[in-house]
Amino acid sequence: MGAINCQKRTKALSLGLFLPLIFWAVLFAHPQLYAHPMPNSLLQLKVEGKQIQVQLQIPLNELQAAWGFHEDGDPVQFMQDHQHKLRAYLQAHIQAKTLQGDAWNIRIGNFKLSKTENPINGLYYEIQGAATMAPPEGEDLHHFMLHYDVVIHQVVTHTILVSASFNWRNGKNRQQVGTIQLDIPTGKILPLEVKLDEENNWAEFSKMFCLGVEHIAAGTDHLLFLLALLLPAPLVSSGKRWGKYGGFRYSLGRLFKLSLAFTIGHSLTLLIGTMRWISIPVQPIELLISISILVSAMHALRPVFGGKELWIALGFGLIHGMAFSETLSNLELDLPQLLLSLLGFNLGIEAMQIGVIVLCLPALILISQCAVNGKFRCVFAAMVAIAALAWLVERISGESNVLTNAIAQGVNYAPICLLVLTIVAIGQYCLEHKRLFFKFQNLKS
Repeated sequence: MGAINCQKRTKALSLGLFLPLIFWAVLFAHPQLYAHPMPNSLLQLKVEGKQIQVQLQIPLNELQAAWGFHEDGDPVQFMQDHQHKLRAYLQAHIQAKTLQGDAWNIRIGNFKLSKTENPINGLYYEIQGAATMAPPEGEDLHHFMLHYDVVIHQVVTHTILVSASFNWRNGKNRQQVGTIQLDIPTGKILPLEVKLDEENNWAEFSKMFCLGVEHIAAGTDHLLFLLALLLPAPLVSSGKRWGKYGGFRYSLGRLFKLSLAFTIGHSLTLLIGTMRWISIPVQPIELLISISILVSAMHALRPVFGGKELWIALGFGLIHGMAFSETLSNLELDLPQLLLSLLGFNLGIEAMQIGVIVLCLPALILISQCAVNGKFRCVFAAMVAIAALAWLVERISGESNVLTNAIAQGVNYAPICLLVLTIVAIGQYCLEHKRLFFKFQNLKS
């Protein structure tokens, strides 16, 4: 009987010892079993030139727990009181090393406090800061060991998510690098081996070229301006009226010169705006673009600036180039990458413009030789002028209207409209010249 009781007591004691161990093992293995899971820290890496910029996001409560400061009251005041200590703390707990163990140079930048909210954690404060990491001269910038134990060296259930973003792709594409967390078997915080995708100049140049093509394809205002400018190009101006068709060589030369002048103009301001030599607010530029479209529509009706179209195309190109530069000015690239991306983007714009001209060229030349040319120019110019006024109202008020919404929807049917226009132009040209042919035959007989 005593042996049985002794066995029972031994089993109870064993169970009492093992249950807590099982509980803590499960808890460490599955931190999500907490009733209120802690927010994670985030690290975003970005290669810039010969260094890596690091954006840090650290939950304030977890940082205070790990740091040893537990002060109630205003978090903003807390941050102001401990700026220098916090910078020293971060400096001590962030390291990067080469694969051979050589230390990188780490510099902690500025940081601020912000409120963040998510469905799991609700509303909480987090620190958003920056750091710069530079490897020793000649060492690989894309492959290294990251030692980071901010918060986690004390709050062992904490997790750090590490990702990388790419300037070439406008910050929209990210590479998930990995996570830093407590290694349960060893009980240590192991360094994270970072392998960043290396830039491929040709591939990234191609992406920027495609971005330039897409920018024009989606820019209805730029396309309408270009078409309104080119519409009267095959015609010879006579006083304050558009005269007859000037011939194929004349038309092709005018189209080429106008396109080249516009290209030179927007290339200059695209370079100036992207390099941030001049900074102009977006709204005035957008207003000037609307005005340029309106003036081009008026010029398609009557030669407003007859004989000076090249200078006008150049001037309006300068305006449109400032709008193009907004796409690239936010990319924090070093100079070689910036120049290469600028070249690719600009060539993409030019390729799309040339494509539009080539597609519209048959219809423009044929319509210019038809009796309906005047009526067609009036209708098209009126439509462009109405669109320009609608954009002007939208950009002044800051709110879209019925017309701009309709234009945004209608642009999807532009290829079909161009095809129909080309077929109608060919049909009208053939019909009119067939009549002339019969008249000529009658006169001979």
